[in-house]
Amino acid sequence: MGTTDDTLSSGSFNLILHAARQHGADSLELCKTVGVDPAVLQDPDGRVPIRAVQALWHEAIRQTGEPDLPLQLGELINTLSLGVLAYVMMHCPNLGKAIEKLCQYQDIACEGVLTTGQVVGERFFISLKLTSSAIVYPDYTLTSEFSVYQSAFRALIGLPVAAEEIRFGFPEPSNRAAYERVFGATKLVFDAAETVMILDAEWLGKPVMNANPGLFPLFEQHARELLLKLRQPDLSFRVKQEIIALLKGEEPTLALVADRLAMGVRTLQLHLKETGVTYQQLLDDVRRNLAIQHLREPYFSTTDIAYLLGFSEPSVFYRTFKKWTGSTPGAYRQQTIAAGRA
Repeated sequence: MGTTDDTLSSGSFNLILHAARQHGADSLELCKTVGVDPAVLQDPDGRVPIRAVQALWHEAIRQTGEPDLPLQLGELINTLSLGVLAYVMMHCPNLGKAIEKLCQYQDIACEGVLTTGQVVGERFFISLKLTSSAIVYPDYTLTSEFSVYQSAFRALIGLPVAAEEIRFGFPEPSNRAAYERVFGATKLVFDAAETVMILDAEWLGKPVMNANPGLFPLFEQHARELLLKLRQPDLSFRVKQEIIALLKGEEPTLALVADRLAMGVRTLQLHLKETGVTYQQLLDDVRRNLAIQHLREPYFSTTDIAYLLGFSEPSVFYRTFKKWTGSTPGAYRQQTIAAGRA
């Protein structure tokens, strides 16, 4: 599960404001109420906390008196104005590739929802999973996502894409008729085990209208850079957390940490390199910090600490610690004790 610090793009926030304005809401008043500086919304790459977006849904529905607003979102906005993610999708060769890129770069639009796609026989399943603890209105979030997806798919290929079935992982709402209107003859299931849109797999091969293969790499490069910026602050921290969890008498390998992060070894190495660190540097940082912490405590012998930090022999720990600090573990402990008494 994600955290309450997850964010949504300023572009996505603006689209909700635009939809609310069409029902008479005052966008400046909405921003003031939910605590978002309108200046942030002028930056196309700006970010807004998901908790503020959740507050926006609640306040927009209150101001407009329109409980179906999340459901109508795909109809009220230009779904191809969602910023760089939309541009990437617009220049894919077909709908299947566009959905693949949607899943890959979902966090650019919203970090709180994981979108995945899978072909099963002759049907294609698009699944939504909430990943942020900041999402307190799951029905608004999941409903608006599928409303926007349906409209975006139709705009991309110029055809009336319709799901065979949509399952929502929340109880049946009182406005079921509104769902039936927006999603057409689609079979709707509520209180399902998961939220999933099921399409005929034939839709995947439909060409995207006016796609320009020459523009695709440019927009994807920008999307890749944005995604990297979102993940950079957390990746080193997450790797260190996994190293700490795995330091149980043996050195945790890069492969094991990558596996626990659901990443390939080369992918993890590449992302770390782009942030300016290596796995070995992070491992050394964790070991050094833990060694210093343990040496300040009287409970562990230096042999115990060597084992806890995953060194094969105490002598290896002694040499490494001296390289880190200029002192042997024993000398460092004595200096710490002496300093504490002074």
